Amino acid sequence: MTRPTVGIVGGGQLARMTAPAAVNLDVHLRVMAASPDDCAAAAIPDVFYGDHDDLVDLLKFAEGCDVVTFDHEHVPPEHLLALQEAGVAVRPGPAALVHAQDKIIMRQALSSGGIPCPRWAEVADADDVALFAEAGEWPVVLKVSRGGYDGKGVWVLESRAEAEQVMAAEVLRPGARWLVEERVPFVRELSAQVARSPHGQAVAYPVVQSLQVDGICKEVVAPAPELDATRSAHAQRVALDVAALLGVEGMLAVEMFDTGSEVLVNELAMRPHNTGHWSIEGADTSQFENHLRAVLDLPLGSPTPRLPYAVMVNILGGQVADLHACYRHVMASDPGLKIHLYGKVVRPGRKVGHVTALGTDVDVLLERCRHAADFFEGTIDG
Repeated sequence: MTRPTVGIVGGGQLARMTAPAAVNLDVHLRVMAASPDDCAAAAIPDVFYGDHDDLVDLLKFAEGCDVVTFDHEHVPPEHLLALQEAGVAVRPGPAALVHAQDKIIMRQALSSGGIPCPRWAEVADADDVALFAEAGEWPVVLKVSRGGYDGKGVWVLESRAEAEQVMAAEVLRPGARWLVEERVPFVRELSAQVARSPHGQAVAYPVVQSLQVDGICKEVVAPAPELDATRSAHAQRVALDVAALLGVEGMLAVEMFDTGSEVLVNELAMRPHNTGHWSIEGADTSQFENHLRAVLDLPLGSPTPRLPYAVMVNILGGQVADLHACYRHVMASDPGLKIHLYGKVVRPGRKVGHVTALGTDVDVLLERCRHAADFFEGTIDG
């Protein structure tokens, strides 16, 4: 087998963090970035500058690639079909990826496949939202089917009047629709990640616990503390079933609500995911390596954790513009901490990096990672 070329559409931190795994596997990476400011463009030498909404750019980018995969899910499905028709191996393919692009299509497929989900409905106006709420209770969660991420495109509503206000103010992107879901009384949020290859091999990572702040993932604990083995295995089984049902090729993250008695699927991501960054240091095979193995249809690596727990805390843009100025304090105070900066311009609330620690005591690991993240964000100075 000659050295393969994997093209990644999107120049964000997920493409950037794939580079070390590609180097170790001797896989050539090509990234499609929007501009030289995209953080992956600084880490991957073979950069094609173009627009993922432009089919001509996509076709030019894909020339010479053995497979094309993604840093994000925003490429129009019709363009992905055109790539396939041109003979390009696209993984995950458009028939699978559309379920991560459109929440209504996702809910329809999962509900039909017997996958546990919150109660939901497609709605056209505030009257429909009110009817849905009256069949259950307020508050409800209103979502746009396309384009939402990190809490955007999601509203928790207490009344019909709030629904009317939101729906009147929001301009839907082409193809987007409205859906409403019950507000699930969960005790925590979980994420079950699996890797699946075209020939059907699949592996499941430990189910992790995530903490979301204002719709943005802030902390991850792997594996989820005090999640009994039976329920953990059930969550992994659900994720494997989703991957098989939808024909996913590559990494799949299934974000779930843990109600204390069951797990319900909330969101899907068909790529490496924020809740899997712990695996870079914490698992025998990182999510980034297994994504490359999967899209190239190579045997998958073991997802087994290296130590009892791994904790990851995201660094969000705060008061510190020069993140490298924080190195001396963070490295000296905690030499065992692993620091990942994404090379992004600091903006308030933007994900600009993460820190990871491995060990046996979750509380200690969280304290260490939170201290480092707080220092990078400027909320503490020592």
